Amino acid sequence: MLPGKIVRLASGATVDQPEYRFKIDAFTPETFPMARLADYMGDLAVLLGEQEHVHFVRLEPGSTVLVQRIDRESAPRVRDRIRALRPSEGQGAGDALSAFKAIDRRLAEDNATGELCGDGGAQIIRFPGREQPQPQPLTFGAFRQPGRLDGVLIRLGGMGETVPVHLEDECAVHHCFATREMARRLARHLYEAPLRVHGAGRWERDAEGAWQLKRFDIADFETLDDSPLGVVLARLRRVPGSDWRAVDDPYAELQQLRHGPGEVH
Repeated sequence: MLPGKIVRLASGATVDQPEYRFKIDAFTPETFPMARLADYMGDLAVLLGEQEHVHFVRLEPGSTVLVQRIDRESAPRVRDRIRALRPSEGQGAGDALSAFKAIDRRLAEDNATGELCGDGGAQIIRFPGREQPQPQPLTFGAFRQPGRLDGVLIRLGGMGETVPVHLEDECAVHHCFATREMARRLARHLYEAPLRVHGAGRWERDAEGAWQLKRFDIADFETLDDSPLGVVLARLRRVPGSDWRAVDDPYAELQQLRHGPGEVH
């Protein structure tokens, strides 16, 4: 190339201003939803870096092809950034790796794959998208484990040597079982103060990874204090050395202890 001469490539790019093509084997320029296109363009801008010097120039027909042109002064830095990116090995700039994952996730959601190509058409980065192996959820067989449940007794009784016992808490109704003798002891607390029952539960993990309590056998129980909050706080403040005396908003403090920071309602 002669000094000062600009060589123009067939695509309209120049040696000093290379173009990168991001190809998606889904949609066409006519059917690509605008908001989805903007999502891909935003992630692609992060992937390439040098965002002030990377310009979207056109969509090419056929499968959707997003064409970006790089300013001369930034071309070497973009080239080196892309060459250093090896997602399968976790190598590359942190924001570029995050952008790769975001693009690959969008492609999978759109049932598509993608690739980033240079001016000569050679593939630089492949995005497996829909072809990415899906992780299989861990599954565990049912197991029994000692535990306890809190709730108000709302139903009791049935046929058989063990009878159903239903305890209701703020979130759910727990279906438990007890011997007839234990049921007789529990019966006097029907719709009364909350109970804490002790025993063993049978747990299973579903396909989404959530644990489900399938059965709980009650071995013992105790009644819980259902005194109003104000009465309980007054007791706490009377305890020698109690820090509750200095708490301005006891209710908020209790909620934070129960739910953790940022979960007070």
